[in-house]
Amino acid sequence: MDLDIFSDIESDVRGYIRSFPVIFDRAIGSTMIDEAGTEYIDFFSGAGALNYGHNNPVMKASLLEYISRDSISHSLDMATVAKKNFLEAFTRIVLEPRGLDYKLQFTGPTGTNAVEAALKIARRSTGRSTVVAFTRAFHGVSGGSLAATANQHFREAAGYSLQDVVFVPFEGYVPGLDTLAYLETMLNDRSSGLELPAAVIVETIQAEGGINVASPEWLRGLRELCTRHGILLIVDDIQVGAGRTGEFFSFEASGIVPDIVTLSKSLSGYGLPMSLVLLNRDIDVLKRGSHSGTFRGNNMAFVCATVALETYWRDDALTTDVHRKEAIVRERLAGIAGLYPQARLEVRGRGFIFGFASTALPELAQAIAAEAFTRGLVVETAGPVDEVLKLLPALVIDDATLNRGLDIIAASIEAAISRM
Repeated sequence: MDLDIFSDIESDVRGYIRSFPVIFDRAIGSTMIDEAGTEYIDFFSGAGALNYGHNNPVMKASLLEYISRDSISHSLDMATVAKKNFLEAFTRIVLEPRGLDYKLQFTGPTGTNAVEAALKIARRSTGRSTVVAFTRAFHGVSGGSLAATANQHFREAAGYSLQDVVFVPFEGYVPGLDTLAYLETMLNDRSSGLELPAAVIVETIQAEGGINVASPEWLRGLRELCTRHGILLIVDDIQVGAGRTGEFFSFEASGIVPDIVTLSKSLSGYGLPMSLVLLNRDIDVLKRGSHSGTFRGNNMAFVCATVALETYWRDDALTTDVHRKEAIVRERLAGIAGLYPQARLEVRGRGFIFGFASTALPELAQAIAAEAFTRGLVVETAGPVDEVLKLLPALVIDDATLNRGLDIIAASIEAAISRM
């Protein structure tokens, strides 16, 4: 194995290769295989872009068929059969059963581009510029989305001033503080320094921020607060949407309806680049071509996204199975935590996104991830100082593979703690 070409030629900005220093060659389901033939269980899922596993066979068959008949691959925002099929399926399978009446805007195929569009929509439709975001939020690394990202590591890379975003505490950020009451007080006080915002942008589960879960009650309170003050509510569902919490949208369990929703990552179903903004009809105010992008018509992504909807979302079978496996992971992690009281391990998460955090040993998560990789498990870390082990198995992972991955985590924790 020779990684020299990557260090010699590729920019030093590369990240994940440093945590997983092998050359991967193939992947099937929840297994990744390097060029030497070594297999790794995948609890990373492309940072949430592979909810249905690697090379999902149903999607692969449809994609190969689509390509073989010389179907349209690139089309900007022109009308194509693939886009038409996706629009029809998304309306019929996702929107209508949930009573949602959003318009759909296709943006450039990255999550950060979807957030950029959402912020533009909010500002243009309200005539206001300020946006409220939350402590430990992550919304992307381009200009506007980076301004709404709290992590200093990402913000410092901008090289310029990031403006028009005010950060307030997320639920639980300050123990005992009613964060919504705090925000309400600021909005009602003309001397608080907070101008009436165009929007509040929120992740229902802060993934990169350390698997911080907003309660349904808090989300309902936030929705009511925004409605009272005429503020648009944007839910960034890029990482925890498309089934990651069990339901298709992460906000479904709370019963709220956001004004704008951003989707990307697993929306395409196959790891192909695709992003989407859902918006209320009365705020569809951007002028023709004013938020464009050469690759906003990824027809191969439309094909796989349609298959994902038709295969997994026509009934609640996947949702039921995700919650069943959620219980397995939660029980296993709680059992492991009980073995090491000195580490004060916390189990965080909802649906099929979990965090395992040590409040006593913040360096433990990175040590566990490194140990796990040597044992054949790909798993990443999250949080302000990478103090949270972040579990993102594919939603369709089989029980045997899931439990083997959890066994590796158990062994890796024991090994890591023994060295501390």
